[in-house]
Amino acid sequence: MFSFFKKNPPVESVPAPNAKAPATLAVVPANTSASPVVAAPSGRQSWLTRLKAGLGKTAASISSVFGGTRIDEALFEDLESALLMADAGVAATETLIAELRRKAKETKAETPVQLKALLVDGLTRLLAPLEKPLTLGPQLPTVVMVAGVNGAGKTTSIGKLTHRLADEGATVLLAAADTFRAAAREQLTIWAERNTVEIVSQEGGDPAAVSYDAVCAGKARKKDVVLIDTAGRLPTQLHLMEELKKMKRVVQKAGEASGLTACPQEVLLVIDGNTGQNALAQVRAFDDALGLTGLIITKLDGTAKGGVLAAIARERPVPVYFIGVGEKLEELETFNAREFAQALLE
Repeated sequence: MFSFFKKNPPVESVPAPNAKAPATLAVVPANTSASPVVAAPSGRQSWLTRLKAGLGKTAASISSVFGGTRIDEALFEDLESALLMADAGVAATETLIAELRRKAKETKAETPVQLKALLVDGLTRLLAPLEKPLTLGPQLPTVVMVAGVNGAGKTTSIGKLTHRLADEGATVLLAAADTFRAAAREQLTIWAERNTVEIVSQEGGDPAAVSYDAVCAGKARKKDVVLIDTAGRLPTQLHLMEELKKMKRVVQKAGEASGLTACPQEVLLVIDGNTGQNALAQVRAFDDALGLTGLIITKLDGTAKGGVLAAIARERPVPVYFIGVGEKLEELETFNAREFAQALLE
């Protein structure tokens, strides 16, 4: 069955200790309008407070533009500069300013406070295409490849996502396909143990082989989700990007062998929220190579400017499934356009 991968050592399946029985899972097929499986927990308000704190410096910088008593050309010029400094990018900034001028004229806005409210509405509309829930099905397991550059928080995000899915009753199988980094396998094993889920790994093996075996194992064990951790790489490392493309092709073959269509169903990119306009370059490169279906934005708890989401929405609107503001398991939340616009501007 696995003869496609020659001279690889056997895959080691490591069951997590003290595994708990899963809760009932409400699987949401992608073609329905039912609620997504990943629902917001009751502590969202506390999380929003932390998000606002993380984006506080940017919010203060933009809000200072509206501190005067009149709307004039100088205000619009200062606002343009503030948005560019927040990493919104030229295209998104021009779009926001043009719409703001139009809305201010239509509504006959007279004060900077009114103008700021219009900007929140405009940013919300710009970010709206990024607001999309992660759903499971209609075929199971849902196979999710997770990519990202080194240091973006990719493996930690997988751990957090596993925690969310497990809390919702989904059965998850992790695949330690980051075989290039020495500690990656051990790190993912720790996350598997913390979340009481199983992991498929292979010491020093071929990442494509691990991915193939994980998909087949997920189907055989009737898992709801297979999360595949891939090696961190820069989009300029062309040989590594080619390796990532190979992994996706192998996952597709594994899906075909397991009776799954459109496998992997999800290809996620994890982005460090502190990387500014480089984040947009990463989205372009990984989307061109893999066909991204979603993003996870991390580290929005320090010096992150946050405006890069506006640039992404304007130039490469890949949905943002989750954003993170800390290291704790529960500090990964679904993206909401209006909440984010308010955190960034108010």
